[in-house]
Amino acid sequence: MTATSAVGRSGISHGAGFWVVAGTFLLVMAYSTVPTPLYPLYQERDGFPVWMITVIFAAYAVGVVFSLFFVGHISDWAGRRRMLLIAVLISVLSAVLFLVWSTPEGLIVARLVNGVSVGVLTATATAHLGELRAAARPDENTILAASVAGAANLGGLAIGPLAGGLFAEFLPDPLVLPHVVFLIVLVIAGIAVTAVPETVTPPATVHYRPQRLAVPPASRGAFVAAGFGAFAAFALLGLFTSLAPTILGSTFGVTDHLVAGATTFGVFGAAAAGQVLLARVALRRQLIVATLSCGIGLVAVATGALAPQLAVFILGGIVAGLGVGVLFKSSIATAAGLSDPARRGETLAFIFLIAYCGLALPVLVVGAALTVISENVVLVVFVAFVLTCTVLAGTVMTRKAKK
Repeated sequence: MTATSAVGRSGISHGAGFWVVAGTFLLVMAYSTVPTPLYPLYQERDGFPVWMITVIFAAYAVGVVFSLFFVGHISDWAGRRRMLLIAVLISVLSAVLFLVWSTPEGLIVARLVNGVSVGVLTATATAHLGELRAAARPDENTILAASVAGAANLGGLAIGPLAGGLFAEFLPDPLVLPHVVFLIVLVIAGIAVTAVPETVTPPATVHYRPQRLAVPPASRGAFVAAGFGAFAAFALLGLFTSLAPTILGSTFGVTDHLVAGATTFGVFGAAAAGQVLLARVALRRQLIVATLSCGIGLVAVATGALAPQLAVFILGGIVAGLGVGVLFKSSIATAAGLSDPARRGETLAFIFLIAYCGLALPVLVVGAALTVISENVVLVVFVAFVLTCTVLAGTVMTRKAKK
């Protein structure tokens, strides 16, 4: 059962707790993408092939999907604060693994564990933010909470590669120092989380089951459209978190780690900015902007890679990023609006599960294709696939928004 009043004793108000949860959400998501510009350094040190990078990245996505299916929904009865703290501690564990076991096998395990932390976090923090804001500002609509949740999610994913690029380019021990710094910051965040109000009253008895793969019967069409939008959005984001640094080096001859991090930052930053800037625009107009941005941006990404023109490639990624950010936020808002309040965590876990399948499955296919096909050909086919998915999802969701 969800409650809008604090359960148990807490050191801070609901309003302050809202921002603590938002900051923690952003930090954990940021750490999950810090390794993006570091992959070429690991590759140079250990001499593994390009396809291994996609395996390491896919391990993260598999961890997220596994966690969302088995753990992501249980904050509905175990408590938001408790599960948020567990997510932070698992992220700390992944930092320890990066430091003590940095062989290719260790990187796969560390990324898998990091994915588990994100799977526990995303639905829990999103639901917690909505409930904390509702308790602090009961007369406010849900736009701000949804926008902050989306910005923390994608904003964190944006900050991570930029931070990793800065560490790699300007500071010593780039394969050690980022993990040490984030380990310390995450421990501090975990301590802060213990003071946040709880918003869930645990039921008297609990019978555990994995995530229920079901949609609200009366709103099946709207939920399917939202799920397709989330899948398509994360498929594009997967391209830039797994292969962008490699493409920059092989296609454009750019080996600067800060440029690699900044490129991914631009894509995710545009996604986060689009969510905030268009928050008060009517949903139908948001979706039209999202669909057009995805189409134009992805065509520019493919054109830039084939020309090759670095500026066109990066600008296309930013434009497409803006589109998928709005598309993803619309998907989350739709799913949350369709859910039973007592099972909101479960519904959000399901939509995030679909999203991270979009992150994992296409990238695994890309990794297999790279063993026999050139990077540019794989990129163009991947872009064509994501273009079809995003435009289709945006079009369907726009039609649903008319009703």
